Amino acid sequence: MQVYKVGGAVRDRLLGLPVADIDRVVVGATTEEMLAKGYRPVGADFPVFLHPKTGEEYALARTERKSGRGYGGFTFYASPEVTLEEDLIRRDLTINAMAEDDQLNLTDPYHGQRDLEARILRHVSPAFAEDPLRVLRVARFAARYAGLGFTVADETMDLMRQLSESGELQALTAERSWKEISRALMEDHPQVFIQVLRDCGALKELMPEVDALFGVPQPETHHPEIDTGLHTLSVLEQSALHKQPLTVRWACLLHDLGKGLTPEEEWPRHIAHEHTGLKLIKAVNERFKVPKDCQELALLVGQYHTHGHRALELKASTLLELLQSFDIYRRPQRFEEFIAACEMDARGRKGLEQRSYPQADYLRGAAKAARAVAVQPLLEQGFKGPELGEALKRERLKALKAYKEAATA
Repeated sequence: MQVYKVGGAVRDRLLGLPVADIDRVVVGATTEEMLAKGYRPVGADFPVFLHPKTGEEYALARTERKSGRGYGGFTFYASPEVTLEEDLIRRDLTINAMAEDDQLNLTDPYHGQRDLEARILRHVSPAFAEDPLRVLRVARFAARYAGLGFTVADETMDLMRQLSESGELQALTAERSWKEISRALMEDHPQVFIQVLRDCGALKELMPEVDALFGVPQPETHHPEIDTGLHTLSVLEQSALHKQPLTVRWACLLHDLGKGLTPEEEWPRHIAHEHTGLKLIKAVNERFKVPKDCQELALLVGQYHTHGHRALELKASTLLELLQSFDIYRRPQRFEEFIAACEMDARGRKGLEQRSYPQADYLRGAAKAARAVAVQPLLEQGFKGPELGEALKRERLKALKAYKEAATA
């Protein structure tokens, strides 16, 4: 029985990066031997065990064979005869197909270290094309390591194109797809994830609404980058540079989907794209069973981001409607995330990345003014039920008018 660290732990140590998760493979052992040593089984599909003391995962070396469609369409075989090299060859990328023992002796049958040094993401074997999830995984690794200069090997990109064209991506479950998408969006260069998916044809299959934005022009006066797809990538890039949470990054990706529906004869203007885009945002949210907080913010940002940009011009009544839409009294954080998404949108324009965004503080001030209106005096005046709601609305409107006057004087 021999134990090896494999995959990300080896890769990141060789890159000089912090090692987060450690995966271990056990060669030459049976399930019965693992159980006899006190390991607890947890794998439903293949033999994975928890160490009796540390609780860390140990997987028996295994081979796999394609037996159906999608990510789960595989039959696994584990036995003491399966070698380390046989286990490693079923992995996705050469940089993830290295192993080391406790003395840091490296086993690298597929030249992962060479590809690490060359900054190349390359598939291990033709079996790569059997698992459609690997298209998303490679794009995610491209986003993670873009800052180190990594690119996808041409031959790997060819396989990713084949997978995209095969229809296999449609067999991915919403849960598995979202797990990869959400992790990729939280990498340092999430825009690279979208670009790689587009380059291999996967974006058109998974998110045709986002893919449709490329090649759609916008007015150059507001958008020097012109192309809506490139603008979306820039907004996503800004959201990562400013360390925004997943909710904001997801909203940034989807905020302009309505522009993909504008008839060509109306280009470069996109009248009412905020409203036409809502059905597309809903469709993408539902397709990937996106968490509720991400869904809600994406819809609100899609509908109101131009309000955010025009905040200083809005009438007090419109400002109040905006604040009410976000339920700023009970959910202040959601409005803060909306402001962040609007700022990322404004910064995601060529040459305007460093421009100040005074709308942010103005909107925060407006929210503070509306929240400062006390309910107690209205209760003391005898207001209750719907009448109390109307009175509260009047007082908040009065407060916002005063705020607007003072702020724009």
